[in-house]
Amino acid sequence: MSVFSVSRGVSLCALACSLSAPALAEEAEQSRIIVTASPVVAEAAAKVVRTPGGVDVVPAEDFEDKLAVSLRDALSFSPGVYTQPRFGQEVRISIRGSGLSRGYHMRGLTLLQDGIPINMADDNGDFQEFDPQVFQHLEVYRGGNALRLGGSTLGGAINAVTPTGRTAPGAEVRLDGGSFDTLRAKAAYGYADERGDAWAAVTGDRSDGDRDHGRRRALRFNGNVGIKLTDRVETRFYASAQTIRQKLSGALNESDALNHPAKGNFAGDQARNIDSIRLQNRTTVALDGGELAFGAYYNAKALDHPIYQVVDQKSEDRGVFASLDLAGDLGGMPVELTLGAQARFGQGRFRQFVNVNGRAGAPTSYQKARAQTINSYGEARIAPVAGLWLIAGGIYTHGERRLDNRFAPARSGDASFDAFAPKFGLLFEPGKTMQFYANYSRSVELPGFIELGQTATGAGGVLLPGFTPLDPQKAWTAEIGTRGTLGIAHWDVSLYRADLRGEMLQYNVQAGVIPSSTFNGGRTRHQGIEAGLDLDLTPWARLRQVYQYSDFRFRGDAQFGDNRLPVVPRHFYRGELRLGTETLSISPAVEWLPQGAWVDYANSKRAGGYATLNLGAQAEVKKGVTLFLDARNLTGERAIGDIGAVVRYVPDNPATPANEGSAAFYPIERRAIYGGVRARF
Repeated sequence: MSVFSVSRGVSLCALACSLSAPALAEEAEQSRIIVTASPVVAEAAAKVVRTPGGVDVVPAEDFEDKLAVSLRDALSFSPGVYTQPRFGQEVRISIRGSGLSRGYHMRGLTLLQDGIPINMADDNGDFQEFDPQVFQHLEVYRGGNALRLGGSTLGGAINAVTPTGRTAPGAEVRLDGGSFDTLRAKAAYGYADERGDAWAAVTGDRSDGDRDHGRRRALRFNGNVGIKLTDRVETRFYASAQTIRQKLSGALNESDALNHPAKGNFAGDQARNIDSIRLQNRTTVALDGGELAFGAYYNAKALDHPIYQVVDQKSEDRGVFASLDLAGDLGGMPVELTLGAQARFGQGRFRQFVNVNGRAGAPTSYQKARAQTINSYGEARIAPVAGLWLIAGGIYTHGERRLDNRFAPARSGDASFDAFAPKFGLLFEPGKTMQFYANYSRSVELPGFIELGQTATGAGGVLLPGFTPLDPQKAWTAEIGTRGTLGIAHWDVSLYRADLRGEMLQYNVQAGVIPSSTFNGGRTRHQGIEAGLDLDLTPWARLRQVYQYSDFRFRGDAQFGDNRLPVVPRHFYRGELRLGTETLSISPAVEWLPQGAWVDYANSKRAGGYATLNLGAQAEVKKGVTLFLDARNLTGERAIGDIGAVVRYVPDNPATPANEGSAAFYPIERRAIYGGVRARF
């Protein structure tokens, strides 16, 4: 199901914003009659689409007929979300250039599952713990539009919502697999009665990967239990646990990435092994004209990570949160108010060892870390005339970071940050199925322990692990856009310009020249277009399309002038034509990158473009039982997918036996065919 099929109905739901609180539920109910998505997803979309900026809701129907192992698969048709594969579940995910120079993990985005932050208290995070098989839908808030989730970063926030016993009653099983000895399975069950409900799912995943040294396996549990305390009060307990084992294929030089895309790196037996558990309680109280929600959570994570050294991390994060939503009238004008706060507290033990073929050798670093991030936010919305909403709000962030270096006490340190990020916007609805919006907001991104706990290079090339002070990355972003439905067309288009100061960029460490790998740049600019267009050509033919234009560059930099920033290409397009019905359909799709991105800050090397052809198909063999096919890169295209930014590209040298150059390239996915069956009863 298309995102814009949801938009067609949720645009109607958004009209409820211009009515008084008692009419809100009635309008939402009427909208659900029109929308083709499930009522639950439509209700969530009705809230999301009331944001005056780039947002969308992606229902599970959009990716349930795919081998969805990562957010790349789930968000492939979400406007403005740039995703590129590295290997296995390791992907780059970036919105508006967030975490542009980060060649590993994730920065600049707030990820949540059922409102639980996946990010640790220092805001760094991994997305490997996300399993798209268990999502009911995903909510995407781009840029400053993430204010309602307590997000203040450049990229915004993504909230993945799992089902409950009320939204997904009964049993569901799924089995799929295919190329590279891939096999996945899922079993889920939901139950509900008048007093409460429960839902749980167990998923397993294993694959050899499409590159050498890319084997992975994972076992995950997700579940929740809801109890109705009164007619107005409900409390829900969430639990998730995962064990993930992933070998890392690593980056290649350009020659190997293009000519030997199955090649992987075996040196050091690099891997990322994660064991984690998350627990949360969320209690909601229905008020006259609003809702109060509050709760607490606990996350524990163990990371065994052999890379250039063996990284051994144990971390715990705790947090509390509360939010209040009210709607009513003020002098005859509809008014809505949102207030909220999140407080996250974390501690960790970070140890490093010499990597001896993937095992820990002599210890090289031992640091203890403490962090806290407290976000307090508010937003007021008023409609002076029917169909026009004026919005003002802001988020105040307080952050503290402390690193105690037990091996080198002189390299200990701490930092404290305080920042306010205001937002102003308007939302205009000339009709029931059309919106125009504009906003101007500030974003603030605090450095985390990966940035503050760098291994710096001192005199004589001596490695000095420990605290490295950095400033927050700040930006002002202007955005205009529109979404809606007219005839056969369903669209979602945003134009944005972000002027950044202190963007956290990464460079190659060089003794006496570049003392640490991450530091604050000067002025940079990120601007672009995020567009999606669906066309219902006939009752049996629908065309889905997304397009991104990304213009990211330095502004008067002393070394790089007005050069373009690397990694993200200027133009990127995906399209899919679905032919058939809900019972039987076939979906050819194309991914087109007409010109590759720059590899280095010096703009001396650009990757090539590519086009890949994919094919999907599904058939409902009996009620509730569906077979599906997911075929990728059918033409066997060889090209560069993701890039790790470097200062200046070092060309491959065919004259040397190793053919060495800048190992900054990740090939696109190789030809693969997957299939499976899913059943609900």
